[in-house]
Amino acid sequence: MSSNPLIHVSAVVLRDTRGHVLTVRKRGTSRFMLPGGKPEEGETAADTAVRECVEETGVMLEAGDVVPLGTFRAPAANEADHEVEGAVFTHPDPVVVQAPSAEIEELRWLDLSEPLPDDLAPLLADHVLPALVEAR
Repeated sequence: MSSNPLIHVSAVVLRDTRGHVLTVRKRGTSRFMLPGGKPEEGETAADTAVRECVEETGVMLEAGDVVPLGTFRAPAANEADHEVEGAVFTHPDPVVVQAPSAEIEELRWLDLSEPLPDDLAPLLADHVLPALVEAR
């Protein structure tokens, strides 16, 4: 087990009508990840995932509509010498993203049947995407 500081986050897997997975790259960063972020006081993991999804993508979800995929741990993509533990949820319905928030530099949809790009956050590349493929 690592002695690096641990960051807790929640994230949600959103898909479009083709089944592609939405990833976001936050301003000032180089790695793509799922929409999500750190909890506010008193929030459940699902509440955090839903709030962050709305804040980053404008997609309105309900906490009762997201399904737990798992909790995963990996090196943090944007904080050196930190680890991230992510509670990850899936949303069952396809979504349409009109425009990302100001904190999001870029959106990208991933086709999981194609080779993955090398600029994905470790949590997404090493844990979440394999879990999605296994869940198919």
